[in-house]
Amino acid sequence: MTKPVLLLISGSLRKGSYNRMLLSEAARAFGEAEVVEADLSLPLYDGDLEEAEGVPQMVQTLAAQIKGADAIVIGAPEYNKGITGVLKNALDWVSRVPGSAFRDKPTVVVSASAGRTGGETAQFMTLSCLTQLQARLVPGTAVLIAGAMNAFDEGGRLKDETSQRLLIERMARLRAELA
Repeated sequence: MTKPVLLLISGSLRKGSYNRMLLSEAARAFGEAEVVEADLSLPLYDGDLEEAEGVPQMVQTLAAQIKGADAIVIGAPEYNKGITGVLKNALDWVSRVPGSAFRDKPTVVVSASAGRTGGETAQFMTLSCLTQLQARLVPGTAVLIAGAMNAFDEGGRLKDETSQRLLIERMARLRAELA
């Protein structure tokens, strides 16, 4: 059997973001896979642009990555008690590509935030959007990393054993969805 394709989608564009670190930890916990990182550096959704030029190639590439993935992990940062514009924009654009890219895709959402709730509101909002997009949301205890600026060591690894265990459990459930 070939390695499963694990798509990582970070709702933060910053290379050193806490959610990118968390996604890296998720990929490690998932185990052997072909790991693909999505690029959400997309133009803002604009119906006039879509009508004049069609869906941009970068969005079509993202939709193809989603369709080609066996499993998806989304890192949903929280900005001002909500989903990031970057992530919402990507979900809106992907919804415009024919073929429902997220339909039935096993998906887990994780969050890391500097705040005390670990991104709970952003995670809830992201899950709500993914329900509309017909993703197969894998149930389990939420992975919410609060105080993210202190949650990772110098190598980008989670320091807290409880957080590590929760992430390992979520990734095991995600992997089990592939069987």
